Order: sequence, then structure tokens, then C-alpha cells
Amino acid sequence: MARTPRVAAAAATLLIALSACSDAADDAAAPLEPAPLLADHGLDGMSGKEIVDHLDRLGGADRPADLTASVRPGELLVSDGTEELAVALPEDEFYLSVAPYVDSSHECYFHSLTTCQGELTEADIEVTFTTSDGEVLLDETTTTFANGFAGFWLPRDVEGVLEVTHDGRTGEVPVATGEEDPTCLTTLQLT
Repeated sequence: MARTPRVAAAAATLLIALSACSDAADDAAAPLEPAPLLADHGLDGMSGKEIVDHLDRLGGADRPADLTASVRPGELLVSDGTEELAVALPEDEFYLSVAPYVDSSHECYFHSLTTCQGELTEADIEVTFTTSDGEVLLDETTTTFANGFAGFWLPRDVEGVLEVTHDGRTGEVPVATGEEDPTCLTTLQLT
């Protein structure tokens, strides 16, 4: 009879452990709860790609002063200084934000959607991206955002040359869209 309490205790411990594992598995399969950090900034319900597209187009006073959002190759890191949230980006796409310039630029590796500022705001630019094997992935005319950047969703893991023309000036730079590559391009000087 001395074994019965031990067996019962072991069975209860095992049941609790299995229940904990089941709850964890069920939680992983359940939809994510809305994040207060995103809701506080009107971003709740948006995908990572939608958040990037929305925030990159804001300029001046429209940019949230109490929010930072940094684009990494596979995720968007959003923070209000006390809380940080990683939001997944599409697995097959890479966001490249480009700030062509004539006179002045800044160093940048991972694009900050709420603080980076480029020189050429709301400027019409012609953009071509040609891969190293000669495939033209971009050939369009677009307008830079109020922050002086133009954003492009490119396929992951390609290399090539990005060429930008504005007001009779042209520049080109090599670009790669791998896991360790920059999402912020501020070295494209137009001459």
C-alpha cells in the first residue's frame, strides 16, 4: 500500500506535465492575440508587409514620435521604448528601401520606417533592377515618399544592379537580397 500514494503522486505529476504540454501546443496553434503595441499606433490587424508599406509612406508630423520600426530581412522590429515586438515579413520577399541622393545622405543598414529621412522627397524617379543573370525585375517610374525613400518588395536571394534616374541624373549600385543584406540603401548618388 505504500506504493499507491507514490504511484498516484507520480500519475498526478505526469498528468500535470502532459496538460502543460497540451496547453502549449494548443496556444501555438491558436491565432495570436492582438498586440497592444500595434493597436496603440493604429497598426493592429495589419500584416508585417502592410505595416512596412504604411509606415514608410509617412512623413513629418504623421510619423509616430514614440515608435521605432526597423526592417530586417525576415522581420520587422517594432518598439515603443518599453516593449519590442517582432512581426514576420514574407518568406519569399525582401523589402529594400532606397533613398537616392544628389548632395547629402546618411549611413543606414536596416531601414527605420519612423526616423530615416532621405534628400529627394516626393520626387519622380525611374527605377530598374536587373539581376546578375540579366533578368529585369523592376522597370518603373515611381515617386519617393515624404521621407525621401522608395520601397520595393524584391524576391529573396537575388543579386543585381539597381539603377535610378531623376531629373537627368543617374546612379547605380549593386544590390543583394539575402538573409544578411541591408534593407536600407542610402549610397545611390545621382550624378
